Amino acid sequence: MASRTEVRPDRAGEGAPRTPMRRSRSQARLNLAYALAFLAPALVALVMLRLGPLLQAGKLAFSSRRLALTLGTFLRVFEDPVFLGSVKTTLLFGVLVNPLQITLALALAVLVTKKIPLVNAWRALLLLPVAIPQVVSAVIWLILFRPDGPLNGLLERLGLSAVPWLISDRWGLWSILLVCSWVGVGYWMTFLVAGIQEIPPSLYEAAAVDGANVWQRFVHITLPGLRRQLLFVLVADTVSNFLVFAPVRVLTQGGPNRSTNLVMHYIFEQAYTLGDLHGASAATLVLVLIVLLVVSIQFRLLPGKE
Repeated sequence: MASRTEVRPDRAGEGAPRTPMRRSRSQARLNLAYALAFLAPALVALVMLRLGPLLQAGKLAFSSRRLALTLGTFLRVFEDPVFLGSVKTTLLFGVLVNPLQITLALALAVLVTKKIPLVNAWRALLLLPVAIPQVVSAVIWLILFRPDGPLNGLLERLGLSAVPWLISDRWGLWSILLVCSWVGVGYWMTFLVAGIQEIPPSLYEAAAVDGANVWQRFVHITLPGLRRQLLFVLVADTVSNFLVFAPVRVLTQGGPNRSTNLVMHYIFEQAYTLGDLHGASAATLVLVLIVLLVVSIQFRLLPGKE
């Protein structure tokens, strides 16, 4: 009697070697897990320190069950000349500080990617202000800005007159701008340095062979290669400068004559000095809407979004 041989179909994938597609999917899931693990602290901080307070502000601003009272809170904010003045000052501050910080960051990024002596030491010095808390930086600059402080002493040695840095309507906002730029330029420089290092050196070599000078290589190679990084830096810098608080609080408390009273400082004063939590929450939501409007305009007007 002939024996029968049973043919059993293998279970799907049992004992079979893993295909390249399955290996790539497993690697992608593993990379995603690693990425989430590294991002988890930042995401927790974002929820607790940014989204949480924003939701709390919305809750306070719309806490009244009567629509008329809620609208009255926002109307009271818009009718407050101090708030309107702080919005105007904040917009002026952004118009002044953003181009300055981005231009300096770009110039320094190009410089420190060249083969210059002690380039790593220069990078470390430029990044040093980033590692110092803003409050500490503001205290340091408070000493430098004193009427009899080191800055005015240096100006007098150069034969120039002393500057009333923090006690003059004319110089107060420029003093805040100087402090924020000292902290921010090195930080934004790091993103641009990373972008420059991604540009293939062969492009510069080919342009040099074709006779392009340094400026032409910068305009036609460096700037196009940094479109994404420059757009990110512009948007992030805009948001950061809308949220400036510590330098104002430490150096000027919004003065003199409210010439440095930025929106974040106005919100702080409303909440913790005047005790108007509802008005401060409404002003916070207005500030968020202004930031979103400005950023959306930047995305629509500037190239290189892809």
